Amino acid sequence: MTSKTTPPLRFGGRDYAAFLFDMDGTMIDSTRVAERIWGDWAERNGADAAALLAAVHGVRAVDTIRRFAREGTDIEAEAVRLTEAEIAAVDGILPVPGIEAFVAALPAERWAVVTSAPRALAEARFRAAGLPVPETMVAAEDVRHGKPDPEGYLKAAALLGVAIGECLVFEDAPAGIAAAQAAGADVVVVGGQVDADGCVAAIADYR
Repeated sequence: MTSKTTPPLRFGGRDYAAFLFDMDGTMIDSTRVAERIWGDWAERNGADAAALLAAVHGVRAVDTIRRFAREGTDIEAEAVRLTEAEIAAVDGILPVPGIEAFVAALPAERWAVVTSAPRALAEARFRAAGLPVPETMVAAEDVRHGKPDPEGYLKAAALLGVAIGECLVFEDAPAGIAAAQAAGADVVVVGGQVDADGCVAAIADYR
């Protein structure tokens, strides 16, 4: 519960104990970089690039590879190689407009990131975008089940010491929205690329 001595966070006329953010597409614009690397992977592995790129956003690399790889592929090894390629590709990583000022106004203990990216990749992208690495982050290796499973958002709320029902989640992808809603949080859709039905708001960016 939010302490009586700690003002709640407000958004859209509602009070929240904490804000939880997805990373890619929500705080950081990495779409061109990610789609180039995943497109190359699809071509090398004989996967349907269009179908893969439509499904990859908001989902752990290991889960995407498991879905699209050829039979007999070493899923874990492929995920490591792809993550290394993404860590090396920081040119073109940008902050979503307005996010710097938005998170700068939040107490560090009142927000967290829940990302499908491995921690090393997340930290590299935060640095490339000029954003602070969050004090509380749940990354791909911190959960047994990735989005759309709610595990990551439930874990982030627990780490912050708040009830998930008192959290507002900022998301941009169907898998992440489904995860946040299954956890019991309110959701704001960022970027306007997906349906916001059932969410409390939709914003283009943080300006």
